[in-house]
Amino acid sequence: MLKRTIKTFVDRLLKPAKSARPKGPRRYTREEHGIDRRLVSRHAIKVCEVLNHEGYQAYVVGGAVRDLLVGLEPKDFDVATNATPEQIRPLFRRARIIGRRFRLVHVVFGQEIIETSTFRADDSGKQTDEHGRILRDNEYGTIEDDAARRDFTLNALYYDPLTETVIDYHNGVADLKDRQVRIIGDAETRYREDPVRMLRAVRFASKLDATIEPTTDAPIRSLSRLIENVPESRLADETLKLLNCGHAMDCIQRLQALGLHSKLLPMVEPVQRLPGGSEFLDMALARTDTRVRAGKSVSPSFIYACLLWKLVKQEWDRRSAQDMHPQQALLEAADLILEKQSRIMPIQKRFQSDMREIWFMQPRFERIANRAIWRMTEQPRFRAAVDFLQLRAEAKEVDSVQAQWWMDLADAGDEERSTMIAVRKPAGTAATGSRSGQRRTRRRRSNAKRSNAAGGSES
Repeated sequence: MLKRTIKTFVDRLLKPAKSARPKGPRRYTREEHGIDRRLVSRHAIKVCEVLNHEGYQAYVVGGAVRDLLVGLEPKDFDVATNATPEQIRPLFRRARIIGRRFRLVHVVFGQEIIETSTFRADDSGKQTDEHGRILRDNEYGTIEDDAARRDFTLNALYYDPLTETVIDYHNGVADLKDRQVRIIGDAETRYREDPVRMLRAVRFASKLDATIEPTTDAPIRSLSRLIENVPESRLADETLKLLNCGHAMDCIQRLQALGLHSKLLPMVEPVQRLPGGSEFLDMALARTDTRVRAGKSVSPSFIYACLLWKLVKQEWDRRSAQDMHPQQALLEAADLILEKQSRIMPIQKRFQSDMREIWFMQPRFERIANRAIWRMTEQPRFRAAVDFLQLRAEAKEVDSVQAQWWMDLADAGDEERSTMIAVRKPAGTAATGSRSGQRRTRRRRSNAKRSNAAGGSES
């Protein structure tokens, strides 16, 4: 009995507890992590090979590793290294140093850019504003420092494409397996350093169908006001990432629950209060999510046009009811809503221009004369406007048969388009007849009168 007790005690001393983390990083082999090297950008691999050949460490990092581990296709690939920007740039034919707060290198391969950053040092003593947000951060450190500086455990993963090893400093692989979004370090401090991390937590949780770990989630509601201190350009970029992650509606609901939505998407709650507003948003974002998950691109202009449409339509209908010309009414409605939006979170002017084109084509679909259809099909936003018309038809705003005709026309080749347009009944003939038809009728009557008058004089 005593021998058994001693043996148990010795075993406990020699065998680490299951809950204890091993010292240093956990390294996963290809057989353990399952990443197929063929799915990694060959240009990212090339950057790692060149840096490694020059004696530097280099790893594929961040979101690409995370997505590969869970079976998603990464949108882009980043590399982290112990080489400085000045050491990286001469090694590649097309490379440029960018950034002030974070200096890094863009290595360009045709259409693909491999963002290459230097390992960051510990963030203690960094220059911050009155809210704790880091203003400058160009001090370099080791890979261990860099891992500690990353925001969430599932982003502190390093993939070596040469040895096909995943290096995990903060148990990120386990958190991915458990579908947990966990911040590294003290949550409140990390959110104050960069409030955008709160938005990233929401996006990762939605994209991965995960939960935000309790201590990571706890400070968000009380710190949500810090989002107002983030530059508009960064907020605009992060908003588009939220809307383009393939789970847009889930992101919006999480943002609302955490009080993070008012600065990013101020139009959502007013739209949801309108009749049919929630249903229209659900349909629009469901279509967007379907395209994203299928690997298709989605125009930011189209998404914003959908988000603001119900507000625009409300104003359009109100002005049209006052006997204003439909096109002028729509123009004024669009101006008003975009001006209100810009007071809170401006939409880039190039997106606003495209949104207007999509909106302004909508009344033309209902009343356009046949001879003008060809010119309309040549408009740059024609296909987006037809997709928008389809969405409106699904919302019972316009006739679904008419919307389908335009979709068939958009999908057709030139020869088929010619046939479709030739046999199409001119707009308005079903009710009162087209203006051209009325003019032809009047001309026939006038000619008949002149003919009769001429005949009477001769007799």
